[in-house]
Amino acid sequence: MSPYHLRKAIDPDIRLVERLRRDDPTGAESLVDVYGGRGYRLALRITGNAADAEEVVQDALLTVVRKIDTFRGEAAFGSWLYRIVANAAYQKAAGQRRRPEASLGEPLSAADPSRQTELRSALTAAVDALPPHYRAAVILRDVEGFSTAAVAATLGLTITNAKGRVHRARLFLRQRLAAVAGA
Repeated sequence: MSPYHLRKAIDPDIRLVERLRRDDPTGAESLVDVYGGRGYRLALRITGNAADAEEVVQDALLTVVRKIDTFRGEAAFGSWLYRIVANAAYQKAAGQRRRPEASLGEPLSAADPSRQTELRSALTAAVDALPPHYRAAVILRDVEGFSTAAVAATLGLTITNAKGRVHRARLFLRQRLAAVAGA
């Protein structure tokens, strides 16, 4: 039995993959509905620019549709797709460095409004200062809620390397934020 058939039982996206392989028009729509927003958030965190992130996601989703027959099912479909998005975003980020246009998620609730703004700015600056490969790992793990195994699969790393990247990114963020939090 092939890994694809074994994955069929556990990958929730198997129907989506089958529709894409059959060139079913609803497959591409479902792909955008299910993965467009999450892919955009990942691309935005890597590129730091909304327009670049939109371009990356559009290109990546088109690549997924065109290359669906190369998906072997050895990893979850979502991991395969996120790897395509991440790789495209890395390429875009390497060619164009710009300031990010978006903030990091929900407001900080434990501080007064002026302190929230200061902490959010410090966190955004600290995340922006991370090298793209550390930024992607920590965003997938801590913002998107991926397991370490899913981070590893998405970024094409071993689990040990994924843990290391997340750990080093967190240490970097902790050091950057310690000065602001203590102020």
